[in-house]
Amino acid sequence: MHWHPSPGATLNSQILAEACGCAESLGGSKDGRWKTSIFFYRAMTRDGAGGPAVQQHPDLPRELLGVALHERPGLYFSIVRAQRLVLQADAAFPQVMEKLQSYRIRVALNFEGFQYQLGDFCLRIGKCVPNNSEALRGIMMEVEYYPLTSIEKSKAVMEDFFDIWQETVAKKSLPGQFIHVDSNFSEYGLSDQYSFQHTAVQYATCLQQLMAAVTVRG
Repeated sequence: MHWHPSPGATLNSQILAEACGCAESLGGSKDGRWKTSIFFYRAMTRDGAGGPAVQQHPDLPRELLGVALHERPGLYFSIVRAQRLVLQADAAFPQVMEKLQSYRIRVALNFEGFQYQLGDFCLRIGKCVPNNSEALRGIMMEVEYYPLTSIEKSKAVMEDFFDIWQETVAKKSLPGQFIHVDSNFSEYGLSDQYSFQHTAVQYATCLQQLMAAVTVRG
């Protein structure tokens, strides 16, 4: 879920603090910090510069997304949105990319914040900021339900939780709301059984929504 500000409202850290307060008011216990990073890669041109010029190989995608999940520090996920591909690799994959000089990182963003345990749920509430910067780009929440791995079977439970969460946030009278946008996992060839590849795709979807919200506000 990502935070969508009301028209004319500004994004600030107070909203993040209020969201964390909502998790605690529902009985959530703080369980440390978390951080997931997303990297925008652009294919290198023959002269070594990234941009719209001729690429090294015609079969190379122009852009890639790299996702380093907090839950799996030993893994790295690459997403080619144009072809709807998600690949799982070793955490050393970025170093391999750098040595091959096929792609370079244009933008690096971090999702980071606090994790809460709430019964069978795990809530990760955080901010989206550029690497080495505190400039707030968005606020989001990740919800994990431990007992079920089937996306279809867990839908009703997750929808009930979202309803309770929205009611709790509404009591704060904040200038905006959390919005849940479904990721189309089937487009990426992913099954009904949840995996970390699903999580990587969800982060890519969330980031796309956050960037759209920034564009609208701009």
